[in-house]
Amino acid sequence: MKKTIYGICTAALLAFGACTNEELPTPGTTEPEGSEEVKPVSGEVLVKFKSYVSDILDQTVVKTRSGAPATRSGILSVDEVLDLVGGYEIERVFPVDERTEERTREAGLNLWYVVRFNEDYTVEQVIERLAPLGEVQYATPNRQIKRSYDPTRKAMPLTRETLEAIKRQTRATQGEYPFNDELMVKQWNLINRGDLFTGTEACEVSRSVVGADVQCEEAWKLSTGDPSIIVAVLDEGVCQTHPELRDNIWTNEDEIDGSKKDNDGNGYAGDIHGFNFVTNTGIITWDDLNDTGHGTHVAGVIAAQNDNGGIGSIAGGTPDKPGVKIMSCQIFAGNAGGNSMSSVKAIKYAADNGAVILQCSWGYTSGTANSYEWGTPGYADEEQWETLAPLEKDALDYFTHNAGSPNGPIDGGIAVFASGNEYANSAGFPGAASMCVSVAATAADFTPATYTNYGPGTNISAPGGDRDYYWDYGEGALRGEAGCVFSTLPYNVSETGFGYMEGTSMACPHVSGVVALGLSYAAQQRRHFTADEFKKLLYETATPIDEYIQGTKFYYRYAYDLGYTNPTQMMLSNYTGQMGVGQVNAKRLLDAIAQNGTPMRFPNLYIPLDGEVTTLPATFFLNGESLTYTVSIENQAVATSRTEGAKIIFSGLKEGSTKASIAASDGTTHNFNITVRKSASGSGWL
Repeated sequence: MKKTIYGICTAALLAFGACTNEELPTPGTTEPEGSEEVKPVSGEVLVKFKSYVSDILDQTVVKTRSGAPATRSGILSVDEVLDLVGGYEIERVFPVDERTEERTREAGLNLWYVVRFNEDYTVEQVIERLAPLGEVQYATPNRQIKRSYDPTRKAMPLTRETLEAIKRQTRATQGEYPFNDELMVKQWNLINRGDLFTGTEACEVSRSVVGADVQCEEAWKLSTGDPSIIVAVLDEGVCQTHPELRDNIWTNEDEIDGSKKDNDGNGYAGDIHGFNFVTNTGIITWDDLNDTGHGTHVAGVIAAQNDNGGIGSIAGGTPDKPGVKIMSCQIFAGNAGGNSMSSVKAIKYAADNGAVILQCSWGYTSGTANSYEWGTPGYADEEQWETLAPLEKDALDYFTHNAGSPNGPIDGGIAVFASGNEYANSAGFPGAASMCVSVAATAADFTPATYTNYGPGTNISAPGGDRDYYWDYGEGALRGEAGCVFSTLPYNVSETGFGYMEGTSMACPHVSGVVALGLSYAAQQRRHFTADEFKKLLYETATPIDEYIQGTKFYYRYAYDLGYTNPTQMMLSNYTGQMGVGQVNAKRLLDAIAQNGTPMRFPNLYIPLDGEVTTLPATFFLNGESLTYTVSIENQAVATSRTEGAKIIFSGLKEGSTKASIAASDGTTHNFNITVRKSASGSGWL
């Protein structure tokens, strides 16, 4: 079916889901920032061709494979249109990566191209000319991604004076927390003792509940994270040199740091720690004058290193036991926003380079958001999103089906999105799509955060902070900050490297972190899950919170003439049963993992003739690092093996198949098959 795709795609706002210290809208003053129409990138159209012209495109747009755009598609009708509109470039949206090209074609992602043309013609005019062509399946704008807050307004930084005061407080209560991190006392989102918001002279009501967190304390007794699990953070760049994060930054071992060449052949030059899809380079940035520090803040919630005297995180491990890894997929930089093409490339890049979790604290404005405050509403339902944003759907489908491995803890990937901050009774897309996990935000007493979206499309809740609700706590510029989420910041944003943020975008990394911790435990227990099985466990183990969502919640909302002195109330009954399945619970998830899934087994091998495949047998046996292994191959004319340290290397000698087994020193034996073929890709796995 052929579709012309514009209209709502050019107007719907792709809003970054974070709240900063002055992010709330100002009713009744000026037209809201989000109401400005978000225009598509001029001079570009994204086109998906029909599969029967794939060979023509491969033959003609051959330069795309070497990284240079072509000037012709080889399709006569398309080239006639390009000549008419001054078209001068056409290239694949997703560069060729020989390791994953087969599955890329199976998913149809090889059929997506970007067409560039003379800016004398509008995007709509070019779409109207391309869409009727028989060879074109879709023609859609390359929409700009615009954040719905002023990026010059930074997070609430922690001052040196406050830092020293917190450390003095911590020394007086040393031993009450599982790690030596002096700043964990401010992280109620990880461990909530119920003692931070117990009432003030202005507000005698306690606004803190014991255990209104993500239940890390008990979960850490089972796992603190595992470096085999990679979380892709699609956000501003992550500060890779931050003392809390530097040991947990993912490294592409096949790339060369600082190189301008694509040394590993994955289509991206110099991607040593991820990729900057804004500048199209491997240089991740976080120190632009207009950066908010958001990507670094998110990464700290997931994977700041524990037990090093600083702050805690959900899955950051310890100096002795490394935690999960952060892959920085940068789609925002300073005032420069991303676009549809950069975001989908980041999604596919994450899947193809080992990430199993997408951390996405952004999304379209809710379809039920107040249009006066937030501008043009986003997609009304999943069908509309799929119809009008087919490239996003294709990319997310690819991630959810192709990330991970059938031989690892998860087969498929989990995409986690913020539900949105528009006070709306439905979540924004893409997170509201059934393939994704959409996260609403709660306060330190399990009540919904004042700004959070909720209702249809919302899957689960997590702490996101609620500054307006805790306005009675603190003084001056610090009022309410303790009710927000405390995490890492770049030093150009905070002199101490720490500070506060709030929003569903802060709730989102709590779920990503718990998923990462759960998968770490699954890897350590040698348990295997499909992505759907794991999501089911995530939902089934959540903490029910409806009992706390009753009555009326009072808070202060910003008013232009009065500042933060406008008392407002929310009827909690509107949120009952609408915050997803409950609040994410790390301990219950890890307990369930041990009882579910299937045991991991040594995989069948697929070896190229005269080639080799390297395996790490310890990853398939419980406590495998402490064991030794013996391999038996039935027909050694087909293949042989040798041991080099922790690795076992298999060599393909003759075309054919043979049975084999690997026996561990604890008595466990796994049987597997070896297939040797000339056409084997060398990936090693069947």
